[in-house]
Amino acid sequence: QVQLVESGGGLVQPGGSLRLSCAASGIFFRIYTLAWYRQAPGKQRELVASITSGGGTHYADTVKARFTVSRENANNTVFLQMNSLKPEDTAVYYCNAKAVVVSGDHWGRGTQVTVSS
Repeated sequence: QVQLVESGGGLVQPGGSLRLSCAASGIFFRIYTLAWYRQAPGKQRELVASITSGGGTHYADTVKARFTVSRENANNTVFLQMNSLKPEDTAVYYCNAKAVVVSGDHWGRGTQVTVSS
């Protein structure tokens, strides 16, 4: 079965950094577009960053120049490096894997990121 497992969340002070990881299994990883979403309390889930099978990236305006998404196809893992964290980055972060050609759309369970002093 398909599994996406996020890790790396936690509590960090404003200005700090965290690196999230998402390990995938049960899918042909290299054909998927991988994305990170987040959902803060009382708000809708929003796209943070994505990376295509060819390595093209996209970022939400709120995280540009602070976050970096990357992937390691050999290890079926996608990363989100988050720098200069702000309190408004506090949310549950979810990993998503999507491949239209195989009708694949899979989610992880999320990892909590809290930015607070």
